[in-house]
Parts: sequence; structure tokens; C-alpha cells
Amino acid sequence: MRVVSGRFRGTRLEAVNGDKTRPTTDKVKEAMFSMLMPYLDGGDVLDLYAGTGGLSIEAISRGMMHATLVDRQFQAIKVIQETIEKTHHAD
Repeated sequence: MRVVSGRFRGTRLEAVNGDKTRPTTDKVKEAMFSMLMPYLDGGDVLDLYAGTGGLSIEAISRGMMHATLVDRQFQAIKVIQETIEKTHHAD
């Protein structure tokens, strides 16, 4: 998994081991954002059940200003924090 487009394009996204998260594939993210981008203009993102954080990080990469990620699994939160540090975008 990776960031598909934007300023963090190509950044590798880590996933939690096991079957507790099901990351969105690159192909699905690309299709989803190509449909949504005309409606997104620097706003905020709320990512419930964030898992890898891939959708929020993709949105920030494509120009959204702020993302709130929510997940109750500690390992998922840890993976998200590590990925955010990689992109130098920690709040």
C-alpha cells in the first residue's frame, strides 16, 4: 500500500499485522478520490475506523488541510503515528 497521488505520492503505508484491519487498496483509493476531488477544497477529513490512516493521509497529500483519525486498536494508532512521522505531518 502507498499514497497514490499528491505531495506524499509513493509513501509506503504500513499495516497492522493480522486481520483486524482491512486497508483500502490503491486502486479503490484512486477511484474514490478521482470522484471526490471536485468537491474537496482544503477542508477537514474525519476518518473513523482509520486502520492504516491511508485514506486521511491520501486526502492530506491531495490538499486537505486537517484530518482527524479515530481508531480504538492500539496497534493501528501506533502504525498511523509512525506513518504520519514519515510524512513529517504530525499535529
